[in-house]
Amino acid sequence: MRGKKAPIRKLAKDPKYNSEIVTKVINYVMRDGKKKLAMRIVYKAMEEAASRVERENPLEVLLQALSNITPSVEVRPRRIGGANYQVPVPVDERRGLILAVRWLTQIPREKRRQVGKPYWELLAEEIVNAYQGTGDAVKKREMVERMAEANKAFAQYRY
Repeated sequence: MRGKKAPIRKLAKDPKYNSEIVTKVINYVMRDGKKKLAMRIVYKAMEEAASRVERENPLEVLLQALSNITPSVEVRPRRIGGANYQVPVPVDERRGLILAVRWLTQIPREKRRQVGKPYWELLAEEIVNAYQGTGDAVKKREMVERMAEANKAFAQYRY
């Protein structure tokens, strides 16, 4: 391992739901330092998603959606004897959450280029889909886990 491990920073909790996870989502949505705008987008999307699935608590909906798209294993490239292998590695809790939030916020951003809807609507749709266990973020998780399953033969090279 090179260098030293980056310290784990404590995130400030968001003002509305008092949750670090919501803050993480806001930070991933934020562009050009416009945090207030990102907060409005995330809160609007969360409320819309909660109303679509007929739940009282938007935070509950977001947390369930994130848990549905958090991967349990992923593949990491490992060089052994001149050959690169995709080695399946279990995903720790923090990394899994980071991947889930990244996928949840990236997919609507990519869709926005094709569809003329506002970003918050697409984000709300993706949250609803993830909550129900469908959608592109869930497909992404399944693809990552399928890749790890396919490369299970190289598990002995885990570091």
